[in-house]
Amino acid sequence: MIDIPRILCPVDFSDTSRHALHHAAALATWYESTLSLLYVHPVAGVTAGAPGLPLMPGVVLTEVDRQAMRGSLLDFARAEIGDAPAVTCDVIEGRAAPEIVDAAGTQAASLIVIGTHGRSGFERLAIGSVTEKVLRTASCPVLSVPPRAADRIPAPARLFQRVLCAIDFSPCAAQALTYAASLAQEAGGRLTVLHVVELLPEEPFDLSTGVAFETFRSCLAAVRADARARLEASVSPSVRDVCSVATIVAEGKPYREILRVAADGQHDVAVLGVHSRNPLDLFFFGSTAQHVVRRAACPVLTVRAS
Repeated sequence: MIDIPRILCPVDFSDTSRHALHHAAALATWYESTLSLLYVHPVAGVTAGAPGLPLMPGVVLTEVDRQAMRGSLLDFARAEIGDAPAVTCDVIEGRAAPEIVDAAGTQAASLIVIGTHGRSGFERLAIGSVTEKVLRTASCPVLSVPPRAADRIPAPARLFQRVLCAIDFSPCAAQALTYAASLAQEAGGRLTVLHVVELLPEEPFDLSTGVAFETFRSCLAAVRADARARLEASVSPSVRDVCSVATIVAEGKPYREILRVAADGQHDVAVLGVHSRNPLDLFFFGSTAQHVVRRAACPVLTVRAS
């Protein structure tokens, strides 16, 4: 079983962060975790209003401002989640994503719970959202909560009863499966383990010839059979003793198949391993985790290999 002693939940007083706070509180109650709320106050850079005008300093919080903001954070939390679980509140200044990741490291957070705003278009492509930047750089697991996810207030009697875990048999996927299995075991629920066989492009095969087509079909069948055997072996008997387990082998683009399976409304959370990716590669092509986080209707827990 996993242990989650401390949860960090960034809050900006939006409906998005309110929704994430509900999930963070439910998890903190379930795992008896310390819940830490964080507000990152943006500090404008030193700029000039126009050529020839003096530089205008950014807005910096005074200690009185900080105390007032901490009080607002606590009031916000109490209005949303009541008196349990106990929370701590902190206010810092800077750029949101780096400060959230730094705070998670300083506090030795076991999990970050953060809302997604669902930004789209070129702005997201060019600079990414705060959530995506945190997902790429945080060393601890990150639970991304979309606005359309089911609410967690009041907290359910059993949390995350239906867990989907997509794996590619990499080390980070193995770590993700450990988390997913633990969540399903805690709730005595259902664990669905998915592997997607990414089909090769058609160019190497001339499918107009029967030989080429039969060769391709034979190879695909062998890959599918191997994947199914590895999926079955990846879930230990101890997990199967506590919760029901289903395995699925699909073919296609991984993120599309993960979203398709997750979209059936039968999953409370999707769990994915996160690979380290080159920033330029991420800019142009994105990653499976990013596509799923952006589009999934359920919360997505991303786990990096330790």
